[in-house]
Amino acid sequence: MSIGTSVAAEIGLPDGYKGQALRPGDAEYDAARAVYNRMVDRRPALIVRPTGAADIRDAVAFARQQRLPLAVRCGGHSVAGVSMVEGGVQIDLSSLKGVQIDPERGTAICNAGVLWGEYDREAEMFGLATPGGRVTTTGVGGFCLGGGYGWLSTRHGLTCDNLVGADLLTASGEMLHVTDETNPELMWGLRGAGANFGVVTSYEFRLHPVRPLMLAGLLAVPNDGDGARDVARGFRDYIEQRPSEDLAAALITALAPPEDFVPPELVGKPVLLLVVAWLGDPSAAEEAIRPLRQLTAGGIDLVQPMPYTALQALLDPNNPPGMLNYHRGMHLTSLPDDVIDRYLANGREIGSPLTAGVIFHHGGAIAQVGENDTAVSDRNAPYMAHPIAAWEDAADTDREIAWVRDFTDAVSSVRTGRVYLNFEPETSEENVRAGFTAGKYERLAALKAQWDPENLFNGNHNITPAREG
Repeated sequence: MSIGTSVAAEIGLPDGYKGQALRPGDAEYDAARAVYNRMVDRRPALIVRPTGAADIRDAVAFARQQRLPLAVRCGGHSVAGVSMVEGGVQIDLSSLKGVQIDPERGTAICNAGVLWGEYDREAEMFGLATPGGRVTTTGVGGFCLGGGYGWLSTRHGLTCDNLVGADLLTASGEMLHVTDETNPELMWGLRGAGANFGVVTSYEFRLHPVRPLMLAGLLAVPNDGDGARDVARGFRDYIEQRPSEDLAAALITALAPPEDFVPPELVGKPVLLLVVAWLGDPSAAEEAIRPLRQLTAGGIDLVQPMPYTALQALLDPNNPPGMLNYHRGMHLTSLPDDVIDRYLANGREIGSPLTAGVIFHHGGAIAQVGENDTAVSDRNAPYMAHPIAAWEDAADTDREIAWVRDFTDAVSSVRTGRVYLNFEPETSEENVRAGFTAGKYERLAALKAQWDPENLFNGNHNITPAREG
């Protein structure tokens, strides 16, 4: 319902609140509480859809005064479901759209409810982009505040590295414009653990030129033994011997989809895919990607000139909303032969057509930012392992979670011990601590105590406020 003055008073929101409010039983309530991961099924007491920062302030004050748990949602893509709360107040930022591009300054101001596909579409009109989510329906906000690894990251850094400024509403209702100059410590925390300190109502990002077309796409071979092993090892050797911030690349194990480009005899069978994108000088693209095409000769070759927005949407078909999901995100020190062999064997055990085992290659600009310059950790890790189990039938839940755990075992010998929290399903303090290198959690806890001492913003991968003494 659109809330009026009398209804606002009935609920307890201030009279000036102008947004929408939904309660159990309202027509839009169930659709509004649905998130990307169908394993999460929570029922807020109140869902608010603000018209602006003042409405967000009212909702935060209401939750604080009523001592209700609070969650904040942008795209709802968190596999842990932290954007939905049971019996509390959910602030749904999806109503706050709008991206303003300033090509002369080279920045974009983005409202809190924008999705990456929406952001990229606006920036593309000016031949510009910010490193962003690899699935277009991901929310800009949560992705950025957790770090933000994207296809452009080896060349231009993480999303949070490109965060120039943020308008932040704190637990006390104070509105801050946070920059490296106005509040460097808080900006440090926003770059990797930012959901803990308040609600960011708008973001200012640095933009980078992207060419109208880039050479990018998928290469695929059957995951049937020696051939896939040779391709995966060759991939590793090539990207490690010829390191370049201009080459974005990943390995994926999956089941071949029923698409026209897939030979009928391969549909539904295990395959190994290489995702590649050349981010640099177009005249060097063919030569740079040729060795990877040679590795997969005789397989499927979908590498072709495409706009950046097409690259961004490449993984969308395998990531529809409303599936049951269980993911992990683990930093790796290396990719030795035995780990590759176990990774491929795990890929041959995939059950759901939407499940995939991803290993991203990192480095470049990601590692050029100092380890202690942001809350993001393990910047020097050359790989990230990202098993994505997604399935439709609840009867398959045990099988799919077991597959993710087997994947985790397959790479356990080369894990750094730390995780990427944006991809993690667990939210205990032990799990959250695993997201940060030594000393960072304590620094974040002190920052949390300064800006949210009562831990109002705890619907997240939560940092517990430090206590005196």
